Amino acid sequence: MREIVLDTETTGLDPKAGHRIVEIGAVELVNHLPSGKTFHEYIDPERDMPAEALAIHGITEAMLRGKPVFAALADRFLTFVGDAKLVIHNASFDMAFLNAELGWAGRRSLPANQAVDTLALARSRFPGAQNSLDALCRRFGVDNSGREKHGALLDSVLLAEVYLELIGGRQPGLVLSDAGPATGESSLQDWHPPARPRALKPRLTQDEAAAHAALIAGLGAPSLWE
Repeated sequence: MREIVLDTETTGLDPKAGHRIVEIGAVELVNHLPSGKTFHEYIDPERDMPAEALAIHGITEAMLRGKPVFAALADRFLTFVGDAKLVIHNASFDMAFLNAELGWAGRRSLPANQAVDTLALARSRFPGAQNSLDALCRRFGVDNSGREKHGALLDSVLLAEVYLELIGGRQPGLVLSDAGPATGESSLQDWHPPARPRALKPRLTQDEAAAHAALIAGLGAPSLWE
């Protein structure tokens, strides 16, 4: 199974307002493992860089001078993506920009159902919690110390690690082999997981733990949670 973990950086929030993509970063996963193949391009947006966007990603107009326009790399991007699932944090944002750019370049659009939204996955697993990429990195112990500003390729690498944790860890397809007797009867029903040699690190931040304690205290007594 092939998946592409993808992120973009842009000049603003809405392609309908004339904002453009300035960076695409993507990482290929095969059977939930990084293959080593990536796609990374800085893109000339053919417009200025607003200060608000510059503060987020630090990509200046000077950095983009001489870079290809989106139309020049659209075919290569579509070839890299193919029909793989696109794993994106807040997928509706990036898909809107990608399809706007593809449309302006006269290329096919990407269907909405090709995207897997990790923000939606995180909100389903951790309702009410902070589910930004930084927050999820902290929750899962993913090292994001090199992320001083947003960057499409680095964010894709981090998101790939977060995604694997969201879907159940680094071996989501792991199944126990049948080591039962020769009669063919499975012994899985008698199997029990061994005790962990070391306890897992807490995944709650101090702020999240404090917010949870305040919520429980506000429920009053008697309470199921008490």
